[in-house]
Amino acid sequence: MPVDAPPAPPSIPADDVVVAFRTQNSNIRGRLVRLGASLDAIVTPHAMPDLPGRALSEALALAALCGSVLPQGGNLNLMMRSDGAVSILVADYAASGKLRGYARYDAEKLKAFTQGATRSDIAAAFGDGHLAITLDSGPGEERYQGVLAFEHAPLSGTVAAYFQQRENLPTFIRSAVAEQYVGSRQEAHPQSRWHRRAGGLMVQSLGASDESEGLSDDDWKRVEMLAATVEDHELLDPGLSVERLLLRLFHEEAVAVERVIPLSAFCRCSREKVENVLSAFGAAELSDMLDDNGKIVVTCEFCTRRYVFSPDELRESGG
Repeated sequence: MPVDAPPAPPSIPADDVVVAFRTQNSNIRGRLVRLGASLDAIVTPHAMPDLPGRALSEALALAALCGSVLPQGGNLNLMMRSDGAVSILVADYAASGKLRGYARYDAEKLKAFTQGATRSDIAAAFGDGHLAITLDSGPGEERYQGVLAFEHAPLSGTVAAYFQQRENLPTFIRSAVAEQYVGSRQEAHPQSRWHRRAGGLMVQSLGASDESEGLSDDDWKRVEMLAATVEDHELLDPGLSVERLLLRLFHEEAVAVERVIPLSAFCRCSREKVENVLSAFGAAELSDMLDDNGKIVVTCEFCTRRYVFSPDELRESGG
């Protein structure tokens, strides 16, 4: 009687992916994210200075790490508000694997930081503020939001503290952001440009649910120490496959991939949605919105798409 072959392991793209895994010997759950082209698609249109661009890149990687744990149909919103040079960060993860985000910053406060922001520069640029994580597990499920205050703290450390303090889940997170030069170094070459990259690793002890499976404190501490050996270049290098990196970090723990989620940029805006919002304003309010050309111009904060309306268009639609 023929024996069925074991199922093939999931195919893992080199980039723009989040991978959920488990260490079989210690039963710790984790996720690893790589962002490349999708990060360019989200961040580059905003034409931001280096520091807020790096901060937004990190926020998107963290949103993918946290959002990918939700069931099919779940969504996550990560929002940071602070009194620092980067005053607002928003990163959305929508099922399954869709990302969008934006940042607001104070140009004057940014002058205190040099080009090529480091991890400590980004933390300093946040100042004092709070992080809010909103979880929506899908239709019929209750929406949940948790808020955590921070003071000049790295974003990845604040997210880890959120899970440790608010959810009672021991959590380790390491994230990295950089720019990679791709193409010819001849200035006129049309394909030559700097590309944004981000990567991250997150491992968690699932607390009480793990006790029934024999998880000990030693198991968690051992895996946490192994995770802490990961280097920034390992998180960012598309030439180092996810499979190789996980084996390099956790080969003694018998690591197994459980889920692979491709990531892509998206936005929910549309001309119809913007028109519906404008239709709620009165004639006097709409008149105040007119620019020098007699048009109303609305720019989406997420994708920077511009929607232009004339007063006649809005009157015809009932605005």
